[in-house]
Amino acid sequence: MGFVDLHGGAGRRYGSLGLALEGPFTRLRLRADAEVVAEGPDAARAARYATALAERFHLPEGVRIDVDEAIPPHAGLGSGTQLALAVGAGMAKLFDLDVRTVDLAAALDRGTRSGLGIGLFDHGGFVVDGGSAGDGIPPPVIARQPFPGAWCLLLVFDRSRQGPYGEAELEKFAALLEFPEADAAELCRLVLLCALPGVVQADLNAFGEAVGRIQARVGDHFAGVQGGRFASPGVSRVLDWLGSRGLNAVGQSSWGPTGFAVCPSDATAIHLKAEAEARFGREFGLDFAVTRARNQGADVESALAPH
Repeated sequence: MGFVDLHGGAGRRYGSLGLALEGPFTRLRLRADAEVVAEGPDAARAARYATALAERFHLPEGVRIDVDEAIPPHAGLGSGTQLALAVGAGMAKLFDLDVRTVDLAAALDRGTRSGLGIGLFDHGGFVVDGGSAGDGIPPPVIARQPFPGAWCLLLVFDRSRQGPYGEAELEKFAALLEFPEADAAELCRLVLLCALPGVVQADLNAFGEAVGRIQARVGDHFAGVQGGRFASPGVSRVLDWLGSRGLNAVGQSSWGPTGFAVCPSDATAIHLKAEAEARFGREFGLDFAVTRARNQGADVESALAPH
C-alpha cells in the first residue's frame, strides 16, 4: 500500500505498509522425488526456488512441486516472494529443516527492500516494516494488526500490463529523483498517527485518508518512471471514479498495475464491482474481484499419501 520513507536520512530507507489477502492466493503440494520437478502455474519459478534451496541446505533428494494456484506474476501482488516462501516452507516441512521464514527469504534473495512479504506470510493482517538498513537483511516488521473483518477490498486488474522486475526494477529505482525529507516525515506521521489507529479502531475514514495521501505522494514520486501516478491509465480512471464515490483508501499495489479500494462492507464492494465492470471493463479491458483481508499467516500442512 505504499512506502514510508524514500529519503533514507534516518538510516533506513523505504519502510512499507501492506495487507495480506484471502485471494488471489498461492497453493502448492510437495513430495520428495529423485530430482526437482514442478508443474502448474509459475512452475519454472517454483523449480528455481526449490533447486536453490536444495543446494543451500545440501538436501539428499529432490522434490516434486504441483502448483495448484498462483498469484498473478508481476502484477504488484508479491507473487514472487509468496511463491518462494511457500516453496521454502513446504520443503522445510517435508525435509524437517529448522529454518525461519526470514532465513528462507534470504537464501532466495527475497525481501531485501521490503519485509512485508515475510511478515504477511508469517502473520497475515496489516503490517508495517521498518525499512532497509542497506545491509542485505530483510527489514523488520515493526507493527502488525488484524484488519477489520467488516472491511472488504475491490481489486482492479489490467492483464495487458506487468510491473517491472529484476534489472528493469533496479533501473527504475536508480532513476528516481531524491525524495524530500519533509515529505518522508509527513508519510511517517500518517502511518503512525492515522493508518495504524484507523485499523485498530476500525475507522475507515482515518485509515483511508492516510493511505490515499501516501499513495498520492509516492505515486507522484514514481510518475516519471512508470508513466503517471498509477501505471495503468485504465486502473487510474477506475481509482478516480472510486474516489468520486466516496472511497479514500484507494491506490496501486506496489508497482502495479493492480489497483485496490478498501470498502466498508461486502455489499458496497459487490455493488461497485458490478458498476465498474459495466463502466470500464470493456473500454479498458479490466477485470475486477472482491476479496477480504487474511488475518493469519500461511497454512503449512502434512498429508498422508493415498493408499
